Amino acid sequence: MEFSQIKEVEAVIICVPTPLTKNREPDISFVIKTGEMMAPYLAKGALVVLESTTYPGTTDEDLRVVLEEGSGMKAGLDFHLAFSPEREDPGNRESKVKSIPKVVGGYTQACLQKAMSVYGQAIDELVPVSSCRVAEATKLLENIFRSVNIALVNELKIVYGAMGIDIWEVIEAAKTKPFGFMPFYPGPGLGGHCIPIDPFYLTWKARESGKHTRFIELAGEINTAMPEYVVRRVADALNTRNKAVKGSRVLILGLAYKPNVDDERESPSYILMDLLSERGAELEYYDPYLPVIKPTREHSHWAGKKSVEWDRATIESFDLVLIATNHSCVNYKELADWAHCIVDTRNAMSAARVPPGKVWKA
Repeated sequence: MEFSQIKEVEAVIICVPTPLTKNREPDISFVIKTGEMMAPYLAKGALVVLESTTYPGTTDEDLRVVLEEGSGMKAGLDFHLAFSPEREDPGNRESKVKSIPKVVGGYTQACLQKAMSVYGQAIDELVPVSSCRVAEATKLLENIFRSVNIALVNELKIVYGAMGIDIWEVIEAAKTKPFGFMPFYPGPGLGGHCIPIDPFYLTWKARESGKHTRFIELAGEINTAMPEYVVRRVADALNTRNKAVKGSRVLILGLAYKPNVDDERESPSYILMDLLSERGAELEYYDPYLPVIKPTREHSHWAGKKSVEWDRATIESFDLVLIATNHSCVNYKELADWAHCIVDTRNAMSAARVPPGKVWKA
């Protein structure tokens, strides 16, 4: 965009990436650079809202400073500043941004009211909070809640599996309880631009206060270890067919990080592909939402690889199919008929009639 156009608008909403560095520390460089570039053109009385997920203090400390220095104005006096985290449910066609309650925190009360007036034109319900930091912390809590509970069921998946108990059947039974329980589901690891990253923003920030987020870090360790567990299950499944991972043809079914979307950011499928490739497997993937792998920061070596075709001859050519993402458009009955061996991390084959020993849960 042409940043000089900012002087003509009354409100600017910043939605930029907030990734982690290689050392698992917050990288808010996109936020800071955006603030620096827009500050000289900021009009008096304008509203600036940050929506990118980040640690508490980013808006009223880091972003405020660069905006004030670059504009020569003061937040809360000459321009308005607020934080309002995004809330989206990718892949859910019933979910509408307009109907999702939106949390808003302002640098001052006047900043809050200005932000409320802007968002109120598009969102049905606004949830005002006392500060930008509370709004930032709210978004982190939402994502940490998911990370921790997914880690719990991932750990139980391994424990119950060793006991011969199907975690998916357990969850289905448990969720019949009408109170005090919310179902979460295991998988091959965490993906997406939020849950694998955001908890570590709080972990990093907590160290400034001399605090350690042991619960959050343990959840991260469990979720990060899931791809290794899945690969061990792949090796076990191949061993029963007198095959080694090295030299076996393996198809990764699903590259996107969740069903029915084309978003592969932080997808555990990439980790699975790397781990299996390192062990000598011949890898291909199938994902109708991602016909070609796009360049990514951490997995650029897979860029340009294309999804295979979906037909009997192609599927039968693989020694094993690893279901990493359960897209609803996939014909799992055909997969049950065509594949020689299936490792299922998403319980996608539960409704298909499959001969005993053909499907391994992971």
